[in-house]
Amino acid sequence: MCSMTIGNLALMPREFRLGLNLWSQTTGLPGTPTWQGAANAAIVPADEDFGSCLEIVKQQATTSLRYMRRTPIQPGQYLRISTRIKVIAGNLPRARIAAWAGNAAGVNLGGVVQVGPTVTPSGYGEVVELSAIVGTGNRDGVNMPWGRLASFGHFGLDLLGDNNGSVRIENFVVEDVTSAFLPGMLDWVDVRDFGAIGNGVTDDRAAFIAADNAAGGAEIVVPEGTYFIGSDLSLRAPVRFVGTLRMPRAARLALLGRFNYPIYAEAFGDETEGFRRALQALFGYTDHTTLDLCGRRVDLTAPITASDFAPNLSVFSNRRVIANGQIGIVDGPAWTTRTVTSAGTYNPGNPVTLTGVGNVANIEVGSRISGPGVGREVYVNARNLGAGTLTLSQPLYGGAGTRSYTFERYRYALDFSGMQQLDRLNINDVEFLLEGLASGIMLAPSGALFCLRDSYVTQPKNRGLTSIGTGCQGMLVDRCEFLSNEMTMLAQNRSSVAINVNNNDTKIRHNRFMRFGHFLVANGGGHIIQGNHWFQGDTAQAGVRFGGLVLTQANVQTTVTGNYIDNCSIEWTNEHSPTPNFAGEEYSFGGLTITGNTFLASNTTLGFSWLTLKPYGTGHFIHGLSVMGNVFKSLFNKIDRIDKVDTTFADLNYSRMRNVQFQGNMFNGVLAYVANPVDIPHVQSTGSNRWMVNVDVALPFNGWARKVESVIAESQIINNSGGRVSDMPWVQTQQGTSRKQVALNWGVPTRGSVSIRVRMDSPD
Repeated sequence: MCSMTIGNLALMPREFRLGLNLWSQTTGLPGTPTWQGAANAAIVPADEDFGSCLEIVKQQATTSLRYMRRTPIQPGQYLRISTRIKVIAGNLPRARIAAWAGNAAGVNLGGVVQVGPTVTPSGYGEVVELSAIVGTGNRDGVNMPWGRLASFGHFGLDLLGDNNGSVRIENFVVEDVTSAFLPGMLDWVDVRDFGAIGNGVTDDRAAFIAADNAAGGAEIVVPEGTYFIGSDLSLRAPVRFVGTLRMPRAARLALLGRFNYPIYAEAFGDETEGFRRALQALFGYTDHTTLDLCGRRVDLTAPITASDFAPNLSVFSNRRVIANGQIGIVDGPAWTTRTVTSAGTYNPGNPVTLTGVGNVANIEVGSRISGPGVGREVYVNARNLGAGTLTLSQPLYGGAGTRSYTFERYRYALDFSGMQQLDRLNINDVEFLLEGLASGIMLAPSGALFCLRDSYVTQPKNRGLTSIGTGCQGMLVDRCEFLSNEMTMLAQNRSSVAINVNNNDTKIRHNRFMRFGHFLVANGGGHIIQGNHWFQGDTAQAGVRFGGLVLTQANVQTTVTGNYIDNCSIEWTNEHSPTPNFAGEEYSFGGLTITGNTFLASNTTLGFSWLTLKPYGTGHFIHGLSVMGNVFKSLFNKIDRIDKVDTTFADLNYSRMRNVQFQGNMFNGVLAYVANPVDIPHVQSTGSNRWMVNVDVALPFNGWARKVESVIAESQIINNSGGRVSDMPWVQTQQGTSRKQVALNWGVPTRGSVSIRVRMDSPD
């Protein structure tokens, strides 16, 4: 028998683009009418699915197409005839592979099946594959068993059913699939046997498809060479690459038989390109949901961007997983931060838009904006070059005006900002070795349920995990470690951020964060921050400390539970409000629960506090805060108190405080015990009708003494004559210039000792 290469070259019908004079309208026999010059047939030079193809308008009950050259078939040989069709317009016909079977005398073999399975397209533009297997033996899988007398066939197709449908037909492929039916064959096929050239120029796609169709359960071998593949290629068989592929950026390689990162790295001979192509396939079809790195390290020479690996993909909402490996960074110019300074105009009435932006084309989506009136972690979410506007991830607090801003575009190992929406992406068991050269992951502008689990983000240059919009909705970060690139710096010199959040309902649980500028900057509400350890200390004596967890929304509905909070504070602000002054028709600071945490500080200043509330506008107050069951401990020195109000912009309105609970906390190395309500002892040594009780440091945030819940006599209350006084006093709250005193008013001058329970709020 001939070799597979020679056999398949001989079997392959001539392409339609070379002329239709060898394509019959009937049996395929010499002298039958051809499709050359037919009014209802035309060559389409560049169909988006088929390339060059044939278009026929069906005008007969059975419209036939047969190749007029004889395709030989020998005893023991099996051929697969296949093509693809799609209906462009008109009625939807049925279609099938069909043939004319001939013997050695050129006579039709009567009594044998000469048609394949009938397929009915379900709609316009649907690409439908037609295929049938012809063989001399009657075996499973053979659609047209012709017996030993068969010598050749004229192969093609039939269009059946209603007329006036326009059908496009891809060039036919006829393949020798004998190896699928005969035992003892090799367990691999070589793409060169199916016509692959491997010179990097000739399109070898058809040869790869033919090899895949012939492989059956065998492996496809791609020998040494560079193989150009001009369009999408899906291979069902496992593939072993010695040579490499070259493909246009938009063309997708789907290795269905063996889908993992190492095979893609081998296919393209480059780790960055291999990873990029593997992601392109992961997001391009539904056969596989997980890209397994197989424990391999992927060294990236440039960021992996969605706009690069999936340029036409704007929305993706199916679950996908990247797992089990290590991503490293190779130093080079691709990781350089781009910085642009430009003026823009801000109007709080249009809170996330910056207008009149100069040089807007040079400001990249994903850039972090800084400047006067800009809160932390505000990013460019989108841009409109024609209008000269930028859409921001958060409003600016600085009010209306035209100002100069700085835009910094960090470079991320994985950058999904080029997509509009990405949902349900999971990254599991991956270590990002960023070496201070690159940032970690940038999420898409919108999306939900991103998950980072059991992973390590080590030494990010600027940021670990960045959200530039609402792509962090419902995000989960579980059992990960983030290690800063600023370990040796003093706390005041650090600028890195491990994670930022713009939207609601994130779960940050059981992670470890070491020495970032901030561990988490979070807008939105409904967050659960549980079981983490974040620490931001340094080697300085009497060193300053900053916010580890920064909450930038006033009403947060957030729980902070069971964490180890080390040498940093929880900072609560409203810096992402376009109108930071309290307007009376909004929620002020509330909805925060802090329970069961361990707070530690060492070698810090006397004025450090673990809880800092910083209003960026006037009139704000607390209306819902629970700080219960925590341990506060200062090592090597003492601090004044655990809480404070940062009045850089404004103080709180202490007359409106309500529903503040500080109870059951433990204090070590803290000078002021803080509670609400708080029990204040008072001893009156000289008789007086009016006892003034100081409550100056014991209430949270140095609040006013607004309410007395109880007055309990801890000794006998007596008058100036030594007689017992049984009457109760009446109380006056918010006394003194600081409003931190309580007056107990008696009917007669009295003396003795009492304990009063005081609140700085109204509990309802």
